[in-house]
Amino acid sequence: MRLEIKRHERIKMQLRLAGSSLTQVARELGVQPSTVASVSRGKSRSRRIEDRIAAVLATAPERLWPDRYSLTPSRPND
Repeated sequence: MRLEIKRHERIKMQLRLAGSSLTQVARELGVQPSTVASVSRGKSRSRRIEDRIAAVLATAPERLWPDRYSLTPSRPND
């Protein structure tokens, strides 16, 4: 749980440095700020919100939330 809080605070700081905020991302996407915060905290998932936050930060969602994305493609069981 502590990792998610640190990650959330780091994302908020990076957004501020980029001239944005979680609230601004929510406005751009037409969703509630609490929804964006929930995704940032790791309590829920939304590819659309993750993609937008990553775009504002000029990075990939996989870099912000590496535990949410598989780094290697899954293989079907043989």
